[in-house]
Amino acid sequence: MYDTLKNILIHDLHLTEEDIRPEASREEAGLDSLAMVELSMMLSKRLGIEISDDELLDAATVADLAHLIGQRSTRV
Repeated sequence: MYDTLKNILIHDLHLTEEDIRPEASREEAGLDSLAMVELSMMLSKRLGIEISDDELLDAATVADLAHLIGQRSTRV
């Protein structure tokens, strides 16, 4: 799920590839609150996964985001 998330962050949200690392915090990756809203919409649109931006904001790192997305995708 990490590669899928990375692809969305780079190609859809236009974040810098070098900043997207599993251990990077949301802030280091460039994920501010607006980006998290956009990510929530992208996950719904592209993957059919419903995760609120508030839930995404609870994730501390990019790896945590990928884990959350992976957990939610198995429920779909």
